[in-house]
Amino acid sequence: MTFAHPYLLLLLLILPLLAWLKGRHGQGSAFLYSSVDLVRPISGVSRSRAGSILLSLRWLALAAFIIALAQPRLIKGETEIKASGIDIVVALDLSGSMASEDFIVNGERISRIDLAKQVLGDFINKRPNDRIGLVAFAGRAYTACPVTLDHDYLRKNLERLHLGLIEDRTAIGSALATSVNRLRDLKSKSRIVILMTDGQNNAGKIPPLVAADAAQAMSVKVYTVGVGIRGKAPFPVMDPFGRKVYQAMDVDIDEDTLTKISDKTGGRYFRADSSETLHRIYGEIDRLEKSDAKIKKFQHYDELFGQVVLAGLAVLVLEMILGHTVWRKLP
Repeated sequence: MTFAHPYLLLLLLILPLLAWLKGRHGQGSAFLYSSVDLVRPISGVSRSRAGSILLSLRWLALAAFIIALAQPRLIKGETEIKASGIDIVVALDLSGSMASEDFIVNGERISRIDLAKQVLGDFINKRPNDRIGLVAFAGRAYTACPVTLDHDYLRKNLERLHLGLIEDRTAIGSALATSVNRLRDLKSKSRIVILMTDGQNNAGKIPPLVAADAAQAMSVKVYTVGVGIRGKAPFPVMDPFGRKVYQAMDVDIDEDTLTKISDKTGGRYFRADSSETLHRIYGEIDRLEKSDAKIKKFQHYDELFGQVVLAGLAVLVLEMILGHTVWRKLP
C-alpha cells in the first residue's frame, strides 16, 4: 500500500483536536427540562452513549475522505532489471482486406487479422526480455503501444485492435516511418521492425522505399510479412438473410516492394500463406545480436480511491440513518 499524495495524511492529525474541541464545548440542548427523568422513558440509549457513537461515525467518515484524497493504491513497486534482448516494433495492418478468411486452424476458417494477433501474442510470450512496441495502420498509422517491457500492457493494447478502427486503405510507408521513429532514440545494438500487411501502399504521404531509407540510415532491420494465400481468398459477407457467405477476392500483395524494403535494411521478406510461416520469423529474430541494457520497469498499480470514498459514504449514511431513527434527537 502506498499513497500518491502522502502529505495529505497530515490532515488526520487535526481530527483528534477537532474532536476534543467539539467534546469540550458540547452542543446546545433542543429543549430544557427541569429533570431528565421526564424524557428518559422514551429513550432506550443514554444521550452520551448515542451521541458518542454517532460522532465517532462522523469522524470515521471524515478520516476515510482524507485518506481517499491522499490517493491510496496497491503497487508492486519499481524494479530495475537487466533485459538481454532487442528492441522490436510490430506494424500490424488493420485494413478491411485483413478480414479475409484464407487460413485454416483446427479445422476452422480464421481471418488474417485474427491469426496475426494470435501469432503475435505467442511471440510476445516467448520474448519476455525484449522491449516490444506496436503500430497499427490502415489509411494512416498510429502508435498502439510504445516500446516497452511491460508485456501485460502490450497484450491489452493488442487485444483492443480491430478492423474498422482506422479509415480503410493501406499506408505501408507511414506505418514503417512511424515504427522507425519509435526506435529512433532507443540505445541498443539490435533494433528491428516486423511489418505485416496483405496489400499495396495506396495511402499516406511517405513512400515505402523512402521510409526504408530512413530505417537503413538508423540501422533498423525490417522484416516484412505478406499475409495471405496466393490466388483468390474467401472474403466473408452477409447475404440478404443475414447469413455469412464468401466472395472470392484477389490477393494483391506488393511482394516486390516488401522485398526491396527488407533487402535494403538487412532484413528478410516472408510470405505467410500458413500459420507456420508466420512462426518461422521468430527463429530468424532469435539469431540476431543481443545487447544488455539496464532498464527501469514500472508495474501497474490498483487505485483504491473509489473504494475508500465508498466506505466513507457508507459510514456517513449509517450515521445519518441512526441519527434520524433509533437515536433520533428531540425534537
